This record gives sequence, C-alpha cells and structure tokens, in this order.
Amino acid sequence: MSSTLIAEPPIRPPSPPSGGGWGDSFHGRSEETAIRTNLTGVWLAMIGITMVFIAFSSALIVRRGVSFDWTPTALPRIFWLNTAVLVMSSLTVEMARKALREHATAAFRRWWWISTALGAAFLAGQGIAWKQLAAAGVYLSSNPSSSFLYLLTGAHGVHLIGGVLALGATALRSAPRRPAVEAVALYWHFMDGLWIYLLMVLLYWR
Repeated sequence: MSSTLIAEPPIRPPSPPSGGGWGDSFHGRSEETAIRTNLTGVWLAMIGITMVFIAFSSALIVRRGVSFDWTPTALPRIFWLNTAVLVMSSLTVEMARKALREHATAAFRRWWWISTALGAAFLAGQGIAWKQLAAAGVYLSSNPSSSFLYLLTGAHGVHLIGGVLALGATALRSAPRRPAVEAVALYWHFMDGLWIYLLMVLLYWR
C-alpha cells in the first residue's frame, strides 16, 4: 500500500497589535508600572516628612502658647523673594514635563536645568537670610522664636537639597526617563507647598 504525505502549512507567529509592536506594548506597560512604583515611594517619603514637620510646627504652637520668654522674630524680607523663586521653579518643572510628553527633549532639558538653577538659587537665598538674621543679632539660641525659625527653615533646606540633587541627576542622564521625571517633579512640588506652609506658620506664630 502506498501512503500519501500531505505537507502541513507552516505555523506563522501572530501579527503584532495595531498601533505598535509587541515590544512597544511591553515597554509602555513597564514604564507605567515604573511610574506607579516611583510615585508610591515618593508618597511614602512625603508622608514621613509631613509627620516630622507637623510635629515641629505643633511644638512651636504649644511652646508659643505657654512661653513667657517668647520674643517674636522678624522674618528676613528675602524670604519673599525666595518664595517667588521656589514657586517659579515649580512652574518650570511643569514646563519640562510638558516638553517631555511632547518628546521635545531639548526643551525638556532647558526647562529642567532652569528648575535646578532656581532650586539652587532658593537655597542660596536661604543662606543669605540666615546671614541677615545673624547680622541682626538673632541666633539659634537667642530665644524660642528664633530657635524654631532656624529649625524649620534648616530642616526644609536639608530636604530641598535632596530635591536639587535629584533634579541635577535627572538632567545629567543621556536620555530622560519619565518615571524618574514624574517622581522628582512630585517631590519638588511637595517641597514648594511645604515651604509655603512653613512660611505661614512662622508669620502667624512668630
């Protein structure tokens, strides 16, 4: 008996989805996952930082209420300029994010470096404020009011240094990564809002 062999057609791989290949789809999912992971880490850090500064400001308010040696400390005028610089830096961060979403890498880098420079300028302005306080004879141990002023502005400055370093490190990367950009931007906006909160506390309970 003779047998007839019938050749089966070759098995072809499935076609990639419309609008992008398999690699593009996987990259998109991994990027979104990385963004969520980074933002979760930043939110946890911000919660911890918020608790610390709430404790500091609560201690200030309680000490102010029971103190007989409290002498109000006049805030240096440069604080207002520093605040404007910090708010402007948040605006330039948003301009950088917008440029990145539009794949305008050159514009992103320009706005991101401007944000970094404004952050450094804020820190320099805070240093000038401390020098002005010292020149006026107001030191850390002068009275409870000045102690809290140095404590709150100093603690905020330390956390802001971390933000400036993160801005600089992100700008120096050969290719900007959106997960890192989103995380740093969130932290930076938080530092901006935290400073405005502290400024209101120092103004009202100085």
